[in-house]
Amino acid sequence: MNKLDDVVDKTAMNFAASRRMFMKYSVGSICLSYSGIIFSASSPRRATYPISDEVKTTVDRMLSFSMPEILKQPGSGKGLAPTELHRVDQYSKFGYGNYTYGPGLPIQQRFDLMDVEYTGKNINRVNRLSSFFTISDIHLTDKQAGNQLIALQQLDSEFGAPMTSIYSPTMLTTTHVLDAVVQTVNALHVTSGFDFGLSLGDTCNSTQYNETRWYLDILDGKVIYPNTSNDVSQDTISYQQPFQAAGLSPDIPWFQVNGNHDLFMIGSVAVDADPSLKLRESYINNRIWAVGNMLQPIKGSPYFPCLFDTTSNLKSPDFYMGTINGASEYGEIIGAGPVNTFGKPPLNSANLNRRSLTKKEWIREFFNTSSLPKGHGYHLVDPLYANEEPGFSCYSFLPKEDIPLRIIVLDNVQDPKDQSHDIHGHGYLSATRVKWLRAELMRSQKRNELVIIASHVPLAVAPIGSEMEWWESSRDPNAKLHNAITLTDLISEIQANGNVICLLAGHRHVNAIKAFKSPPGAPPEYGFWQIETSSLHDFPQQFRTLQVYLNSDYTISIVAINIDPAVREGSPAESGRRMSIAAQQIIQNDIRPNAPNVERAFGVIPVSSMDPTRPQNNTTDDSIRYGEVVGVPYSASYNAELFKSLNPTMVEALKKRFPA
Repeated sequence: MNKLDDVVDKTAMNFAASRRMFMKYSVGSICLSYSGIIFSASSPRRATYPISDEVKTTVDRMLSFSMPEILKQPGSGKGLAPTELHRVDQYSKFGYGNYTYGPGLPIQQRFDLMDVEYTGKNINRVNRLSSFFTISDIHLTDKQAGNQLIALQQLDSEFGAPMTSIYSPTMLTTTHVLDAVVQTVNALHVTSGFDFGLSLGDTCNSTQYNETRWYLDILDGKVIYPNTSNDVSQDTISYQQPFQAAGLSPDIPWFQVNGNHDLFMIGSVAVDADPSLKLRESYINNRIWAVGNMLQPIKGSPYFPCLFDTTSNLKSPDFYMGTINGASEYGEIIGAGPVNTFGKPPLNSANLNRRSLTKKEWIREFFNTSSLPKGHGYHLVDPLYANEEPGFSCYSFLPKEDIPLRIIVLDNVQDPKDQSHDIHGHGYLSATRVKWLRAELMRSQKRNELVIIASHVPLAVAPIGSEMEWWESSRDPNAKLHNAITLTDLISEIQANGNVICLLAGHRHVNAIKAFKSPPGAPPEYGFWQIETSSLHDFPQQFRTLQVYLNSDYTISIVAINIDPAVREGSPAESGRRMSIAAQQIIQNDIRPNAPNVERAFGVIPVSSMDPTRPQNNTTDDSIRYGEVVGVPYSASYNAELFKSLNPTMVEALKKRFPA
């Protein structure tokens, strides 16, 4: 443990409880008094929030809501501009967050990786090889922490306003939404029979111990305490009430992938890279921190696509970044604004449970759970590689011993020791991780195993300069570690294996599916699919179910379906849904992205982090599609049956295991 100096100030500010606004929660309005509370028999203060009796998929129905014209200027009286996202008390007035249900989104058959004449006609799904679910980017957020970037969402209309990752009213209900998702998984398990679950990273928002424990305790079915202030009277506020989580069905094992928010402060900065910044102290003291605009890119950066100098920004105490007043019904932001507008520094309740976890400490928490398996995959890490790279978190497993399908969990998040000053959202593999991946791919090939790779950062879909693309470490002036493999070589090696059927990822908060076709002149079986799962923090707040089938012609089908949590009307989780819809209506971020595949940024700088399997001719990817449903103005979902052919050796092995 790091030394905890200058910590808990016993005179920390107590938030005065505001007058509660008891309003009936009805369809068509947002209010944070919940009518769906049921109190457990063991304690009158431990509410439970059962989900709806109707558990449906997006194949059955889709959420439907209007998309009003985005307002550029605040104070228009016509609605809310992006910098007014925090005006939750005005959502009902302007109709934000209202929704109904529209028709379902069909499952689209996709043959991108097949021979051109393949139609799938008269092909049947014969053997189900696996059934599982994926969740991603949950971002369980301690809304009352003092070292956030909340103020920038209001103060920076260009770079801060679109960033719902630094502020969104969904922060109030992240624990409740995950609890509803877990209950929905349990309900679907009755009919779908899940073999396992995969969590694809960004479980917590800012590496905090209490955020990590919320995640594990919700899955374990423990009592959750959302209030992290020292004012226990806030426990009576609707979204602050302690509640009993349902817990994941004990016969569903679940496995973990780490994300950048699990390892980096707000997913961006290595906590211990520069001790002079006192970032570790900022988690647990009684102050709201003052820093510069970390979202302001360097103008004319000579190191493009390295666009940010977070170290410099953190040394500039320009703005108090604010926190959420947990005593206010709508989650009022307090302690936010330019430093020169404050007479004295704003204080906050200190809490040692907010401490930042190192990567090793974060992994260790996954051994302190009652759900299974103990370690949730990290117990399978090869100690030889862990000795070579401290915090090594790659592993693989067979969900069923008698089914030749291997899950390879590949940590492709940046290393906290890389010394980069840039935002740490890039894809990265160390030499140790590359060596391990090659060994795993070779082993699976020799054993005639199908392969699914699970990572946090998707490949070859993020636009250059987005901070989510493959890390071009050679252009980072401060980098002490470097990417051990280019994106081109990584994709080529995955293709060359031939048994990789798909890569699963999160990170971008979208439901994109992409086809990596086989190289020119190669048989179609060298292609693979990439399937992204959206966030539970932002709209559409969905998870995925995936079922892998062996077809009658010994091809593979992957059926990927988006699922809305079956929130009960009037519950905190339904309020979270309404607020995610409201945020999308106000901000209107592009959650149906398809980046042009450029060759040179600004027409000058060569780009090596775009898609190497397509021409870099500034065109979008025709394999990336999103669902369209009549009667649903805006869809960010995609349901598909993804076909994949296999090489002759794999086909023969499967014929022996599953004869016709």
